[in-house]
Amino acid sequence: MIKSLLIANRGEIACRVIRTARRLGIRTVAVYSDADAKALHARMADEKIHIGPSPARESYLAGEKIIAAANANNIIILRIP
Repeated sequence: MIKSLLIANRGEIACRVIRTARRLGIRTVAVYSDADAKALHARMADEKIHIGPSPARESYLAGEKIIAAANANNIIILRIP
């Protein structure tokens, strides 16, 4: 059974994934950049992890940061765009 899900998206897609995971009883972890610290997906998730500055290439598109965030939180299931 899936216990935790890291969502490496932002915006409406991330919110939909979080709502669905919540209905299934799955803990959600959102990643966020400086620009998205107060974004809805970051507020909705059970936990949030900062992955870098605002430019996507330095945060959301930096695969090593996403993997490190998952590893640090014992997450084996990722939802990546």
